[in-house]
Amino acid sequence: MALNWPWTWRPGGNGAPAERKQASMGGFVALHREAEAIWTRKDYASLAREGFMKNPAAHRGVRMIAEAAAAIPWLAYEDAAELRSHPLLDLLERPNQRQAGAGFMETLYGHLLLSGNAYVELVEAGAGARELHLLRPDRVTVLADAAGWPVALEHRAGNAKRRVSLEEDGNGLHLALFHPLDDHYGFAPLAAALMALDIHNAAGRWNKALLDNSARPSGALVYAPKEGGNLSDDQFDRLKVELEQGYSGATRAGRPLLLEGGLDWKAMSLSPKDMDFMQAKNGAARDIALALGVPPMLLGIPGDNTYANYQEANRAFYRLTVLPLVGRIAKELGGFLSHRFGEDLRLWFDLDQVEGLSAEREALWKRVGEADFLTDEEKREAVGYGVPGRG
Repeated sequence: MALNWPWTWRPGGNGAPAERKQASMGGFVALHREAEAIWTRKDYASLAREGFMKNPAAHRGVRMIAEAAAAIPWLAYEDAAELRSHPLLDLLERPNQRQAGAGFMETLYGHLLLSGNAYVELVEAGAGARELHLLRPDRVTVLADAAGWPVALEHRAGNAKRRVSLEEDGNGLHLALFHPLDDHYGFAPLAAALMALDIHNAAGRWNKALLDNSARPSGALVYAPKEGGNLSDDQFDRLKVELEQGYSGATRAGRPLLLEGGLDWKAMSLSPKDMDFMQAKNGAARDIALALGVPPMLLGIPGDNTYANYQEANRAFYRLTVLPLVGRIAKELGGFLSHRFGEDLRLWFDLDQVEGLSAEREALWKRVGEADFLTDEEKREAVGYGVPGRG
């Protein structure tokens, strides 16, 4: 036996002809297995393109969290005393020449939601001048020492590389969300909804393709006359032209086929009704909202109105998603900057300025105001205000 192109075994050496099998004329059945699904990669660039830049549910969810979190003002404390003014607050108000504080924090939260990581670099220009800059996650690599501890960030921009130290006196800060299988990098919330994200995007592409080619029915015309025979070339060309001109395009969607004798339509794919198109798309959108921590009601997704009203959903959004994220960043960023200013500072957020919790704040003030057994000083402390003349 010899192996000959196209890589099939054929008799060789003895000159014997290759064995052939002759099939009888007649029908045939073609069997094929379902193709493996193709999923979007979990890296920052892919999630940014397929999620934030192409998917309306993911885009709006990320924007809602980032904008709501970035709008909350910062407070600085030294021991228990609130600082009315401090260079730390000035730095957070204007981190660099290109960004105000709200824009800087919105970008930081966006990086966390799309990649699970955010990288901050403190640039000191001397004479007390400082700036904060964000490094794009897909351009940063965490460098570890021989023991596996992260010691620096390697930032790449084109062919240029530079190192930003993460050590105690370094100018780099790595913020990462919890990742159960990685010691150095965080896990993006949007990556947990990757399947739902791809289903939602695929549904949109399918719908657009249906409009572009609607009605060019997805199936086959079978010609099976009783007396046998085939379509002539002229009949075949005429039928093809009629399908192209009379049943293709968005304006002809749903037009019924007019078939002559011997022609039968065989559907070869599921219709939107069979696929439960809108329900599947809304279900995928709910999964995206769930992964991000945004109540579906706030994104306008029908069918999952768990909360009694919009105000309750908005309050849950702040309490369960926004405030825990802001509190975590406040501790990390406050510890990083406190050391650079050489003071024992604590950074926190101003809960009284959160518009989404105004109803809770009014209810608290009403309860405290009606508590006759409390003094005015105790009432001020109960609602979070310091007592005049103290601290």
